[in-house]
Amino acid sequence: MIELKTRAHTESVSLTRILNRTLRAGLAKRKPDRQRTRRFKQKTMSMGRPTVDLDKALALAAQLEDEEIARKLALRK
Repeated sequence: MIELKTRAHTESVSLTRILNRTLRAGLAKRKPDRQRTRRFKQKTMSMGRPTVDLDKALALAAQLEDEEIARKLALRK
């Protein structure tokens, strides 16, 4: 980056212009016949139907939290 800033200063050109030129030159040198890497594809699996109604997720979270609080209180006794 320092080299690019120095070059921009010596050529009296903005850093953006130098950076764009450098990127274009690098991309132009790429070999078009170069084998491309395989695109990542996520494998999915069916997990079946949900056992809980997720439309009421906040109510479920509150119920689970209440159960956990009750469990912790029971452990204190």
